[in-house]
Amino acid sequence: MPHTLVVIPTYNERDNILSIVGRVRASVPDADVLVVDDASPDGTGQLADSLAVGDIQVHVLHRSSKDGLGAAYLEAFTWGLSRGYDQLVQLDADGSHLPEQLPALLEAAKSADVVMGSRWIPGGKVQNWPWHRRLLSRGGSVYSRILLRLKQSDVTGGYRVYSARALERMKLSSVESLGYCFQIDMLLHAVRARLKVTEVPITFVERTLGASKMSGPIVIEAMFRVTIWGFTGKSAGHLTAPATSAPHLGGGPTG
Repeated sequence: MPHTLVVIPTYNERDNILSIVGRVRASVPDADVLVVDDASPDGTGQLADSLAVGDIQVHVLHRSSKDGLGAAYLEAFTWGLSRGYDQLVQLDADGSHLPEQLPALLEAAKSADVVMGSRWIPGGKVQNWPWHRRLLSRGGSVYSRILLRLKQSDVTGGYRVYSARALERMKLSSVESLGYCFQIDMLLHAVRARLKVTEVPITFVERTLGASKMSGPIVIEAMFRVTIWGFTGKSAGHLTAPATSAPHLGGGPTG
């Protein structure tokens, strides 16, 4: 198995961190875990430290402030690449990304540069979301795909596997977005780098503990940024070479 690092960003996830790290370790025992805590006032970072004391495959990166999801991931990617990991995984701390499905994503990563866990392809599911959350998420993906000319179905999803080679080719220093739009920005960078991207169906489960970090202004800001990208030429349709997207593993055409 390639040397894998599962990155779990946290902010006030005290209720979830012990469970999610334990489930990751049980699902992919050979992988290491990096908890990236943005100075959580509820003690999440200290709980993560206690896990690291008892397990040499668990690491903790303490950040001094809450600077956004994208900033946490970019710092974690730098941390992982500098230590020679072959592939790096994005996984939410709140339990919405099922660690038990990670082996399927890692299997797909054997023949792809970037693997995206997708809610919106055949086989993908969302549990415990009201209709307006489904509409907002799916509508955001459709809007972004059309405006940016992307082929992937779930462009805002955050359950992903990147090969080290992919991250090195994606010029992460030019990633502009640190919030909700980060996932779209990363996909655009992957397309720009002509990487092989594939989608795997996942079941997304709404958190049962703790508070969601999502809000209306965050989504509005993301869609505004996507609109600017679409009309100023950052879209995939304006690239010098077409993106390569491998067939997803859920049956039927992507998008």
